Amino acid sequence: MKIGLGTVQFGLDYGISNKSGKPSLEAVKKILRFAHQEGINFLDTAFSYGNSEEILGKCFDECSDFEIITKTPKFSEKISLRDVKNLEVSLFQSLSKLKKTNIYGLLIHDSIDLINENGCLLWNKMCELKSKGLVRKIGVSVYSAKQIDAILENFDIDLIQLPINIFDQRLLKSGHLKKLKVKNIEIHARSVFLQGLLLMDLKEIPSQLQKFGGLIGAYDFYLKNNNLSRLNAALGFILGLKEIDKIILGINSLKELVEIVNITKNFSSKFNEKFNFGEFACFDEKLLNPSVWTKGQI
Repeated sequence: MKIGLGTVQFGLDYGISNKSGKPSLEAVKKILRFAHQEGINFLDTAFSYGNSEEILGKCFDECSDFEIITKTPKFSEKISLRDVKNLEVSLFQSLSKLKKTNIYGLLIHDSIDLINENGCLLWNKMCELKSKGLVRKIGVSVYSAKQIDAILENFDIDLIQLPINIFDQRLLKSGHLKKLKVKNIEIHARSVFLQGLLLMDLKEIPSQLQKFGGLIGAYDFYLKNNNLSRLNAALGFILGLKEIDKIILGINSLKELVEIVNITKNFSSKFNEKFNFGEFACFDEKLLNPSVWTKGQI
């Protein structure tokens, strides 16, 4: 299945639409059992996702067959040998927490770390860890087309994680998805629900995002006019992008995952031909980047 589970919600209270907080350990186990049963075989975590890795380690019986991707901590602006050592140490810490001897992928969490001075030192260490069989694929998590270009110019990555959703179609319209596939790079989509914004009722939109009420309202009207649920639209749009290999979705409950699996099973390849979401593409980072959503930055 094209779906992979993001696990930041297992370790942190995450997302503006998340009203229930972190799920319990037993709830996580139920989510993982159901995911495995439905053919979902990827888990995405990170050093900075609270105690997400520890939670997954406690669910070893439920997730032993999953492929796992983790991401590095943040490093200095000028990469030093200490940062290189921290990268290696953090991977071994992650493996220990996950109760794994090796994992599918290791990503630089912030692509700036590779682009910064001496970033090649981090990359060389990742190549070494890959050659030792500790990770199968190495790559980077990016935010922008500019970052993708800088990475491709300097590094031969296996895997990339990038943001894309109905409001954030920048990398689709710029041709970067196709550019990555030409290089046979595995693409994992994140921010598919824009931290839950695309799933929220119009009346629930946070006050700091009211500036974008016109776009959000028009999108809401379009969904109602086409008898589409918010979840069906947001997920269907990404499922219809052939360049995307995996869709990383944060799950707060088993109920949410059941809905997602049902939509995925009933997905039609003609979805993006039937529904035109191109008109809702936005290029304003103040909407597309959740890190600037805090009051006063919009």
